[in-house]
Amino acid sequence: MTAATHAQIAAHVSTSILAPKSQRLLESCERHGVSFSEADWQDHGAPCLLSDYLLQQLERHPKWLAAVTSKRQDWQPSLSHFYGGEQHWLAPESDPDNSTMSAVSSIADMPEWDEATFMRQLRWYRHYWMVRLIYADINQAIELETLTRCLSLLADTVVNASVIWSQRQYQNLYGQALDAQGKPQSLIVIGMGKLGGYELNLSSDIDLIFAFREHGETQGGKKSTSHQEYFTKIGQKLIQHLDQVTADGFVFRVDMRLRPFGQSGALVLNMDSLENYYQDQGRDWERYAMIKARVMAGSEQDKKEFEAIRRPFVYRKYLDFGAISALRDLKGMIAKEVRRKGIEHNIKLGEGGIREVEFIVQALQILHGGRNQGLQNQALFQVLPLLAEHDYLPQQEVDLLLDAYRYLRRVEHALQGARDEQTQLLPSDPVERELLALRMGENSWQALDQRLWDYRHQVHGFFKSLIDDPEETSCDESAQEAWRVMLKQPDEEHLAEVLATIPWHAVDDTINRVYSFVSSKAVVFMQPIGQERLATFMAAFVKALEDEQHPDVVVERILPILEAVLRRTSYLVLLCENQSAITHLIRLCRESVWFSEAISTTPALLDELLDAHALFSPPSKQDLQIELDQILNRLPEEDEEAHMDALRRFRRSIILRIAACDITGILPVMKVSDHLTWLAEVILERVLQQAWHYLTQKHGYPIRDGEPRLTPELIIVGYGKSGGWELGYDSDLDLVFLHDADGKGATNGQRSVDNLTFYTRLGQRLIHALTSFTAAGRLYEVDMRLRPSGNSGMLVASFAGFEEYQKNEAWVWEHQALCRARALAGDSDLMSRFEDSRKAILGQVRDRIELKQSVIEMREKMRAHLDSGGKDKGFDLKQGAGGIIDIEFMVQYLVLARSHEFPQLMRYSDNVRQIEAAAEVGLLDLDTAEYMRETYKEYRALVHRLNLQKLGRVVAEDTLSQHQQRISQYWEYFLQNADI
Repeated sequence: MTAATHAQIAAHVSTSILAPKSQRLLESCERHGVSFSEADWQDHGAPCLLSDYLLQQLERHPKWLAAVTSKRQDWQPSLSHFYGGEQHWLAPESDPDNSTMSAVSSIADMPEWDEATFMRQLRWYRHYWMVRLIYADINQAIELETLTRCLSLLADTVVNASVIWSQRQYQNLYGQALDAQGKPQSLIVIGMGKLGGYELNLSSDIDLIFAFREHGETQGGKKSTSHQEYFTKIGQKLIQHLDQVTADGFVFRVDMRLRPFGQSGALVLNMDSLENYYQDQGRDWERYAMIKARVMAGSEQDKKEFEAIRRPFVYRKYLDFGAISALRDLKGMIAKEVRRKGIEHNIKLGEGGIREVEFIVQALQILHGGRNQGLQNQALFQVLPLLAEHDYLPQQEVDLLLDAYRYLRRVEHALQGARDEQTQLLPSDPVERELLALRMGENSWQALDQRLWDYRHQVHGFFKSLIDDPEETSCDESAQEAWRVMLKQPDEEHLAEVLATIPWHAVDDTINRVYSFVSSKAVVFMQPIGQERLATFMAAFVKALEDEQHPDVVVERILPILEAVLRRTSYLVLLCENQSAITHLIRLCRESVWFSEAISTTPALLDELLDAHALFSPPSKQDLQIELDQILNRLPEEDEEAHMDALRRFRRSIILRIAACDITGILPVMKVSDHLTWLAEVILERVLQQAWHYLTQKHGYPIRDGEPRLTPELIIVGYGKSGGWELGYDSDLDLVFLHDADGKGATNGQRSVDNLTFYTRLGQRLIHALTSFTAAGRLYEVDMRLRPSGNSGMLVASFAGFEEYQKNEAWVWEHQALCRARALAGDSDLMSRFEDSRKAILGQVRDRIELKQSVIEMREKMRAHLDSGGKDKGFDLKQGAGGIIDIEFMVQYLVLARSHEFPQLMRYSDNVRQIEAAAEVGLLDLDTAEYMRETYKEYRALVHRLNLQKLGRVVAEDTLSQHQQRISQYWEYFLQNADI
């Protein structure tokens, strides 16, 4: 596209129309002593022929021609620029006197304009910028984003100028409005819609909301008035200053209808009232509108307080399915309006128009912005690329939407710039159509129209597919109506009729349980929309129970989940929108009370039920790393609390997915532990990075050999279940921290500390990050007692000190623990050195008689103190005779006794592969090794199952008697055979 020429314009407009236009401008220039010749007209006058508004304003202000026709790029309206007056506006871009630093901007130093002069200056300032922008737009000399931002900054400037002028005018009469701390308050002006997103068009209204910080009385004036009345007066003045039409026109049309309670509401509200309104009465369309809201006049404190109100109102921390039905209704209203006769020529409201692009973006912001803070941005041009980056939309679709939106907005400006009219209607007059095409730089109306419809058809296709219609429900309207009646008037007899189709095992108990729920205060006093959602869910849920073999168990486990979500019934929408999610919920809760408790404790986990593919496809370690990176990279780097919460939510969601695969048999026990262990490793690595970043920002980097170490010289070593790839759902982490820093060095920051102190604080920071409780729970319980010298030892030991301790001071049980130890996270070189050191220690030659005696003594001691079973209690899977620990101790003895002969024994840190290695080298016969391995795996699988049912590890004596007896025989053989 190229800028139109005089010749192109003359091809569509007669000379009799064009000639008087150029003549009027040249005569005006001559009267005002402005040099603008016929040659200048030929070089620069074409845009004036395409915009009556442009020509009209330049006739009135020919001095602006030089600034308008130059190639200056200072597109920054500001208070200082405005206060400087016309001489500042027209000063060359490089003129130091035009610097905003030298111009006035304070209330004390602003020009002494009376109201009439002030209003005239506002209007001239608006015309000056409009003329420059329209001229540049027709000449294809300004980017769309620059133009819309400039217009929005212009609105910011004139709004702030009005507030400052009014405050000065009222100062003698009313004094100041001070808050409780004695700080001056100002009118808070909130810009909505395109203004909030720095996306104003050439003839936009501006949608505003007025607020102030605190109630009180003004002080220091001739008379006192309430803050409410004072700020109402300033608000009224602002509307008058901008909206009133004078001989010089207007500045902006002001629309106040988006304020709380609309036209019937107070013009100005204090921030507490604003917050209460949005918390208690805010409607779905207001959430949608608030996406783009920003404070355009007010202090930094005001901005922070408003954001603290806006963000929780608009964005939910969980995936917001409560908004889906509201968005679907809004989409339906848009689609209905599109079908109106004649609206097809409206590029904003018609099919594939500006509004549909904005709806696509803002709908995805509402749905996902709570968990992706990058989407909490008012600017469409910044949000759209993020939708592709985070896989909410395909890249190709985002690219097309951006191109379409830019073109639609440029057509909008071409329409409005002709006469400064607020219109989005394409012309029907043939001449006007051709002129519109020329303003757009197109060769013809046909070319513009074709390109426009190409974009609009594609946009409309994306719009239609954005929010699908809900899945067909499996229950009819009569069932929903029965539950509506039940929730309004709970009745046991009626309830028994509603539940009569279900094959209950204990009918009376279940009906009593359900009746207690529906008649509870929490249900009875729900909002009407909440009861409607609950009725819809209960109808679908009961229908799904008709073929269930254990409906009583399912109801018992799902009712606590319903109780947990009664105040957030958008979760019920999630389930009702996705019938498959109800099926998954029933199945998983039937099989695991752990699962139902996890959901009721953290209802946001219901999101995981939506995607069956993700739910039943456990991620690899690499997938976990990528997913966690994507989550955390969306958060501000310095927001520690947000990172801690996100880590905890991530861990819970992944564990839920692993449990779903475990319950359904997709994962065998070994793989369940593998995935749980990968999850711990990924989290530990990220927590280490965050702790390192925090401390290096505070103290600088540790110095070694004169150079700063930019990555931590530390490893996190896992023992027991984490080291042996055997983590369970609620396992704690047995950890040891080892560093290899220069013990005599220090950090290079302003608050320098010695390296040993730095790494001790790093260890403390790690434990804090892992064990602290936040609103999202905690990550892991951590046990540090296996470090050198136990609780009396250094929290973070040096690597050299660890080696020395293991060689000379460690007990046999500590070497047993080392059999199931490995580095989980940290410096890769140090991890390799740890593994070499571990093998050197395990491979020492030991006296086998003394070693066996120590192992036996430790086993007997553990059994005496930790065995929870017994003759009348049952078999303790872990500590009982013939249980898990017996197998582990026999294997650990073989590793310690024979690794110097058979290094294969210490290659791995998990018990199963150590058993296989013992068979491989002939220390165990193949049958014995296979039986020990399979029994060990069966024990662990049962422990997982018991955990999912929230049961202990003690089972009935006869459950595994054969395994118990045979492992006990192996243990006795181990005790008696001196050759082992």
